[in-house]
Amino acid sequence: MMKNEILDFRMENSLQLITFVFFSCVFTCSCGNSGSGKISSGTSVADKAIISFSEYEHDFGKIVEGEKVSCIFTFENTGKGPIVISSVTTSCGCTVPKYETRPVVAGGKGTLEVVFDSNGKTGRQTKTISVHSNASKPTILLRITGEVTTDINN
Repeated sequence: MMKNEILDFRMENSLQLITFVFFSCVFTCSCGNSGSGKISSGTSVADKAIISFSEYEHDFGKIVEGEKVSCIFTFENTGKGPIVISSVTTSCGCTVPKYETRPVVAGGKGTLEVVFDSNGKTGRQTKTISVHSNASKPTILLRITGEVTTDINN
């Protein structure tokens, strides 16, 4: 009789464990999925920010080696939610971005300044700037180009 009680105890514990695991999985999978068409962050797709730059490439033309040149990329938030630029990275240390991290409201405009240091560079230069934000397209690529010469008259 002792053996049967041990088997019954083990069966009962096994069923409790299986039931616990099952409901844990159901609960975990259903959290964050309200079925309302919302993204997990709680922002619906329709409420996302959209970042639109007036130009995606800037050509400096001819630059004398050693010169620092800059340009300003202007963007507009054409979406419904605020845009926050979280970071801006460049393909080279000779290119430095300057930007504000404050939110740009729907319909608002913002700027991103890029400074290129041509010191030690020669020939055709192309640098890429990656803008990371909370917009519907989270990474936007911008590009600057220029021809670095060593002769002032060229």
